[in-house]
Amino acid sequence: MGEKNKMTIEESFLQLEAIAGQMEDPEVGLEDSFALYEKGMKLLKETNQRIEEVAGRVEKLEADGSLTDFEEEE
Repeated sequence: MGEKNKMTIEESFLQLEAIAGQMEDPEVGLEDSFALYEKGMKLLKETNQRIEEVAGRVEKLEADGSLTDFEEEE
């Protein structure tokens, strides 16, 4: 998935909720449940990475309120 197509964290949470809802459906078979689980875990990992990136950027706030990009540091 390209950077331009990346979901927001909020969109990721909504999709995770939808996946969880599908998994709770008694009509969903075992194989489909495993596929949903795998999809959900991958999305959860990506979402956690995004949250860590944002948290790291917040920690880099300088005293004047500007944000220093990671690439600019040496």
